[in-house]
Amino acid sequence: MDRTGTNLPAVGEYNQTVVLDAIRRRPEGITRSELAALTALSGMTVTKVCRRLLDAGLVDEHGTRMSGPGKPAAVVKLNPDGGFAVGVHIDPAAVTYVLVDLSGKVRDHSRTGTPTAGDPSAVIDEMANAIEALIAGSAVDRSRILGIGIASPGPVNVDDGVLLNPPMMPTWHRVALRRSLAEATGLPVLLEKDATAAVVAELWFAGPDSSRDFVFMYYGTGLATGLSVAGEVVRGISSNAGDGGHITVDPDGPVCTCGRRGCVGYITVPRALVARAVLDGVLSAAEAGNLDDTVDVDAAFSRLAALAAAGSPEAIAILTDAARSLARAIVVIVNLLDIDRVIFGGPFWTRISPVILGALPDAVRSDPALIPPHPIRFAQSAIPVDVAAVGAATLVLDNTFSPRPSALLLAAE
Repeated sequence: MDRTGTNLPAVGEYNQTVVLDAIRRRPEGITRSELAALTALSGMTVTKVCRRLLDAGLVDEHGTRMSGPGKPAAVVKLNPDGGFAVGVHIDPAAVTYVLVDLSGKVRDHSRTGTPTAGDPSAVIDEMANAIEALIAGSAVDRSRILGIGIASPGPVNVDDGVLLNPPMMPTWHRVALRRSLAEATGLPVLLEKDATAAVVAELWFAGPDSSRDFVFMYYGTGLATGLSVAGEVVRGISSNAGDGGHITVDPDGPVCTCGRRGCVGYITVPRALVARAVLDGVLSAAEAGNLDDTVDVDAAFSRLAALAAAGSPEAIAILTDAARSLARAIVVIVNLLDIDRVIFGGPFWTRISPVILGALPDAVRSDPALIPPHPIRFAQSAIPVDVAAVGAATLVLDNTFSPRPSALLLAAE
């Protein structure tokens, strides 16, 4: 592969993102000399960059402290009001909107039912109105809104900003969201797969010593996986990497919509668990409602989770079987990528997490197919509200402010 040269005009911008990222990850504040030592940039470069960040309103100075010999040094901190981003998560059950500040804190949020996409213009108008209402209600300076991020079930065409054929959303086939929503709001728009957006959020909030190699198991209306390797989001050539839903975990299991048996994304999702609960007599048909109605499934799933939390052996057995199925899929992913951390999240996750995490770690560690010898850690996402919506917003912040070494390379002709 031919190498490309250094894009010297981009070096200044890259240095600025490096310094801003270092400041952002240290909410207690940091001095210029500490920044120079941390980033390996010269003191003069750091001073110039900090001046530009101060002028842009992205950082503030907060008092002084001793940082080596000489006079006390000014402490630089991120200005959370320096920029804002809107995140939109489209799920078959609901659309969640969040407004986050530069630190990633959720300032406001709202949720609506998922509109049908039979009339794309009506969908765009509804989403644009919800976004404008969110911004107006938050009372933030609209000129500080950097853009809108959209997280959607895959597959997606990121380059064209099109939802291709998201599962359980039959009327959303080839909906061109990005351009239309940008025209309706006057703001830049980015599109990403929901599980990938969740990974972006985890990396954005990660501390300096956090693991950079992990899989995010996104548990919503469906099951999706997002991947981070060496601190980089794994997207693939079409930005649809990480679809682990069709990993076979039960060769004798139910037939998936793909025609194969026992796909993890078919037998562990809320609809399937509710269906089994009806079959096992844990829930009545009336309690389950219409399994093709996401609102009914949501309510029935909550009933199943509540029964498990109350100690129902039958409900616990259903969730424990789901944990074992998820464990088999996780073993495949861990073997492929040699990762050491699994993070769980999504709108349906917290309801069943106590039972799942009570069984899943041992099922993974005791699986004879597990190859890597290192310990594997399991965690729940601590990101509030809706991790995919927050991830969509941080996608905008990440795209604007995160340092990317590839930006220093000249594009090959």
